[in-house]
Amino acid sequence: MRQRNRLIIATLLTVALTTVSCNRKTIYSHYEHTPISGWEKNDLLSFSLSPLPHDGLFREEVGVRINSAYPFMGLTLIVEQQIMPSGTTRSDTLWCKLIDNDGTIQGQGISYYQYSFHLCNLHLLKGDSLSVSIRHNMKREILPGISDIGLTLSQMPDD
Repeated sequence: MRQRNRLIIATLLTVALTTVSCNRKTIYSHYEHTPISGWEKNDLLSFSLSPLPHDGLFREEVGVRINSAYPFMGLTLIVEQQIMPSGTTRSDTLWCKLIDNDGTIQGQGISYYQYSFHLCNLHLLKGDSLSVSIRHNMKREILPGISDIGLTLSQMPDD
């Protein structure tokens, strides 16, 4: 009986993951490590995306990895980006809720917790490239417990 239930759950997860993965095509996904001693407020994490081979609508997500040394329930990030060759600039403030009011961790993992937060949807043209920088905007100058910050760009399906 348990074997059958596991098989059913595994099949349902495979179908769900296949459905989700078919809806978006990952164009870029990269993480930058932060110092073990703590991420300083003025330390920018930079991401450079090569010129795109085609235009379309893209979903941007910021990934965060923390461990138990992180002292807050949330994290505020400033994400600044420049689209080239147009020179268009964009600045976003992203509030990342990491732990709910009951103290329950919202991320996935055991000793390190992984989060993904939707930043924005961008319409980009063929040949556009992105330069993205991310910094934290917390009151504490040095944040312990953040191990990595990432950026993912996925093409959204044409409807």
